[in-house]
Amino acid sequence: MECSEEGCESEATFQLYIPWAENRRVCAGHARVYGQKDGIVADPLASADEELPDGASN
Repeated sequence: MECSEEGCESEATFQLYIPWAENRRVCAGHARVYGQKDGIVADPLASADEELPDGASN
């Protein structure tokens, strides 16, 4: 699955849980940016193991 951010063609590796909006599946780069905002939780997807460094999705 592709990152849900407009213009991004990277593979989605995280599910973002956003209290004030719909949850999104995004790539690691977008997850890193959004995950720094208060209230947003970024959880790695089960399929993320292939895309992330060893142990990063545990």
